[in-house]
Amino acid sequence: MIASLSGVVESVSTDRVILDVGGVGYLLYATPATLAALRVGERARLVTVLVIREDSQTLFGFADDDERDLFARATSVTGVGPRIGLSLLSVHSPDAIRLAVQRQDQKAFTQVSGIGPKVAARLLLELEGKIGAPSQGAPSPSDGPASPAVQGTEHRDQVIAALTGLGFQVKPATEAVAQVLAERASADVSGADVATVLRDALKVLRKH
Repeated sequence: MIASLSGVVESVSTDRVILDVGGVGYLLYATPATLAALRVGERARLVTVLVIREDSQTLFGFADDDERDLFARATSVTGVGPRIGLSLLSVHSPDAIRLAVQRQDQKAFTQVSGIGPKVAARLLLELEGKIGAPSQGAPSPSDGPASPAVQGTEHRDQVIAALTGLGFQVKPATEAVAQVLAERASADVSGADVATVLRDALKVLRKH
């Protein structure tokens, strides 16, 4: 079991990082928020989960133990594989997930790509009482009318931070995200669209 890795960031892309640990490059899949905090050439430490299948061994990296434990709990639910578990944490913070479970907010989970009503219902049922209570004042993933705009701004900033983490300057990164949103006729970035907008913005930047 590989519980954590510390090393130098060799490269970062939209959904993965290569960490050089003593001359060995480990590929880890991670959320956009985790990747946005990494800088090529700098040292980093990620806590990890190693998923072993018959034909593969895949490492997933997380900023802290809380994210990793939430991932492990979520992927223990039938119908939630590692990729969906990572998507869940890409859209919602651990506290937002706890609040969704506390409120039995099925809509919060169906916002995540790959999670339909049946799987969302299983998540609510099987995570209840197993992941602790949310921090006081934690934002809900589907709170009142003002919430979507605030969340959209946060998700847009998350995409821009991920792009700057990949080495792009803030101004072109911001312009690329604005262009992608304009092409999608969207005013802001929803949590479920973070990875897609990041990928499309990268395509825009690489054309220049």
